[in-house]
Amino acid sequence: VCTDPHRERGIVCVVEGVGDLWALERAHVHRGTYHVLGGTLSPLAGIGPEDLNIAGLLARVQEGGVSEVILALGATVDGATTTHWLTERLRPLGVTVTRVAQGVPIGGALDVLDDGTLAAALRARRAL
Repeated sequence: VCTDPHRERGIVCVVEGVGDLWALERAHVHRGTYHVLGGTLSPLAGIGPEDLNIAGLLARVQEGGVSEVILALGATVDGATTTHWLTERLRPLGVTVTRVAQGVPIGGALDVLDDGTLAAALRARRAL
């Protein structure tokens, strides 16, 4: 997906797992690239930043060429924690940080939502 030359390289959509990536692809609403974290931060489960692919994301943004990072993480406590943590580290890098909005239910996971809900959520994203 990310090697497709027709993708918008300046927009990176961050997802928890590959299932979330494919769910967004099915909705046909994101033409940028993706970054798979491999999970979310979870202090209770002992999952910290070093356990996820966060360093790769920060390096990717620091290299330049990225204008927006979309945080498309589930509406769970761990998803919200990860969104907040990433936002605090991405903002100083001069990139616009947005997140998916309407349509993602509290406690919901992206890979089980219908295409219409995913499309509405991605289109209604807002800056953090």
